[in-house]
Amino acid sequence: MATARKSKSEETPGYCKTEDLANLFGLTGQWINQLTRDGVIKRRETPAGKRYNVVESVRAYTQYLRDKAASRADKGIPEDKELEKFEAEVKIKQAKAKIAELEADEVQGIMHRSEDVADMTEDLIYTVRGSLMALPGRLAVDVTSAQTAAEAAGIIRAEVFKVMQELSQYRYDPQKYEERVRDRMKWETEREADSDDE
Repeated sequence: MATARKSKSEETPGYCKTEDLANLFGLTGQWINQLTRDGVIKRRETPAGKRYNVVESVRAYTQYLRDKAASRADKGIPEDKELEKFEAEVKIKQAKAKIAELEADEVQGIMHRSEDVADMTEDLIYTVRGSLMALPGRLAVDVTSAQTAAEAAGIIRAEVFKVMQELSQYRYDPQKYEERVRDRMKWETEREADSDDE
């Protein structure tokens, strides 16, 4: 049989529920429960159920905070140093989160490292260089058989257009980029493993 909720008039004066004490201290209900388990504050049996004595709980929690501050002072940790340490830890965690986010973007191909862009640009330059270096061999026989300078110029122009047409087909290949990223990450992982072994 379900019990009816107690009305406000049945509440024990000077006592409050977990949520009310959490609200008073500016904590969560979980923190209040943890403080209760740790014996900092005590829950009492009242006619309305288990409740916290407000005055007793405030005194106990205040003493707990004083003891905690005194413990830090005994260890020689000034509050400023504690705050600096906390802020440093936060910065480290934020930096690690940013690195993880950038690595995820990199793996997905959303973001490219400058060295990978440089490598891909270098590939394009080598493609252009190879095409231009092949021109003399491709043109030598045809140009020597030309009867006039205009005919030779036409042969050269036609070959240059072919090279330009080939280069216009050069495209960024996301799969090649992914292979580069995987290879680089594999090398970095192997390098880290080697340095850990030393």
